[in-house]
Amino acid sequence: MRKGLTEDEVQAAIGELQAPEALELLPAKTRTALRVVDLLVAEHPEIDEPTFRELTGELDEGELLELSAVIVIGAGWQKMIEAYGIRPDYWSEATPMPWQEDRDG
Repeated sequence: MRKGLTEDEVQAAIGELQAPEALELLPAKTRTALRVVDLLVAEHPEIDEPTFRELTGELDEGELLELSAVIVIGAGWQKMIEAYGIRPDYWSEATPMPWQEDRDG
């Protein structure tokens, strides 16, 4: 089983922000996984029955549950890091936090 994305797939995912048609270069299962990320990290996440059916058209329920668990753990971890202002050991006090750069820039 292959792990990771090819460089073209990474560029397609990045390009989706600029050209939605670039997303079509990714496999259907990867596009569905990215949709799950978008749905779960939204301010008020909600997956209704029609959306659930759409997602399970490409992912089985076990895959969807496992992916969802990883997404919410990662998202929660990031919120905790931001809340406590945790910096990697190699950063100095003068190094701005990445999320502050986004807000200030």
